Amino acid sequence: MAEYHWTTPLTNEQIEKLHVGDQVFLTGTIYMARDAAHKRMVGLLEENKPLPVDLRDQIIFYAGPCPPKPGQVIGPTAPTTAYRMDPYASAMYEYGVKGTIGKGPRGDTVKVSCEKYNTVSFAAIGGLSAILSKCIQAVKVVAYEDLGPEAIRELEIKEFPLLVAYDAYGKDLYEQEISKYKNRL
Repeated sequence: MAEYHWTTPLTNEQIEKLHVGDQVFLTGTIYMARDAAHKRMVGLLEENKPLPVDLRDQIIFYAGPCPPKPGQVIGPTAPTTAYRMDPYASAMYEYGVKGTIGKGPRGDTVKVSCEKYNTVSFAAIGGLSAILSKCIQAVKVVAYEDLGPEAIRELEIKEFPLLVAYDAYGKDLYEQEISKYKNRL
C-alpha cells in the first residue's frame, strides 16, 4: 500500500495510481455535500441544467459540520455513511466528480461507476471528527444555504487523511478486508 500527499484537483493520472488501501493526504479545495444537496444536483443534471457549483474534477466530502466554537473555522466534522449517497453517485461521477469521501461500504453501483468513470471513493475514518476538523483551514457555503448543515460548502484542507476504499479498477477495500479476516477465523 502506498502513501500520497497530493493537492486537489486530482488528475486522471493520479486516480490511476491509486489502489484500495492506499493512504492519501489531501491539501487544497474539496466540497462538502450530503443527501439533500445531492438530490437537488442530480435533479438538475436530469433536466440538463447547470449545477450551482462546477464540481467537475472535484472531490465531494459526504459530511455535515457541527457549529464551530469561538475561534474555530468549523465544528467537529465527521464523514457520513457513504451508501446514503449511492443513488446519486453514478450521476455525479458521470458528470465529472473525481472522488467522494464518506465512511463504510458502498453498493456495487459505486464500484462499477468508479471503474467506468475513472473515479475513486475514499474513506475517512469515523470517530476522528475533531482531527478532521483541524485539517479544515477555511469553509464557506457556496450553494443551497437554505439546507443548513446540508448546504454545499467549499473547504480548504491541509493534509486531510483518507484511505482509498474503491479504486478505478473495480476493487473494494471492504470486500477485500472482510474476506481476508473471515478466512483467518
